[in-house]
Amino acid sequence: MPLIPEEPQIHESAQGPRATPASGRIAPTPRPVPGPRPAASPRPGRPGPLRPAPPVQRTPHDVAKPGLPGPTAPAASAPTQASATPQIQLIPASAAGALDAAEEAVDLLLDSGRAPGDVLVITTGEQHPWAAHELSFGEAAYWAQHDAGDDVFYADATAVSRAVSRPVVVVAVNGGSAAAAADVLPLAHARAGALLIVCGDPQQINSVLGAGV
Repeated sequence: MPLIPEEPQIHESAQGPRATPASGRIAPTPRPVPGPRPAASPRPGRPGPLRPAPPVQRTPHDVAKPGLPGPTAPAASAPTQASATPQIQLIPASAAGALDAAEEAVDLLLDSGRAPGDVLVITTGEQHPWAAHELSFGEAAYWAQHDAGDDVFYADATAVSRAVSRPVVVVAVNGGSAAAAADVLPLAHARAGALLIVCGDPQQINSVLGAGV
């Protein structure tokens, strides 16, 4: 037996407003009036207002404002004594081992990137074998290699006054009198542009270096 759908039961509150007997028209339902939209909130589906780009940061040294003096550059500081004076490094060694210590110092300098022409080696006693060999061809050829400045140059204490300044000077106190060492160290210090390395007896060297070098 087919089922008969029941009549839906609609309550009075869900039927909407009733028609008034006077007019027979349904009173309109009042619609809510939307309030003002906040200016900062973007509309749905549309991009919000673009934020202006921040102003370019300018340093005080860029451009001075018209009518105002620009920033004053700091005065250049005078060079300190440390920057004008070469660094001194002492390598303790006996008179017999001073030349070997100087050779090791030169090898370390070259391995660290120093150019051979940056180094001058001075001996206070017996000449370095290279200097003795080159002098056998005459002083002119010997000093021509000094003037070229292409390689490490070796000189004894008597030739220091003729040698020109180089960034690094290595002194091997390998003999000679105490007076000779006292004379050569100030000359070597004056010819060292950045570094003075002294290989020898620390007590003897410190007595000379502390006396005014």
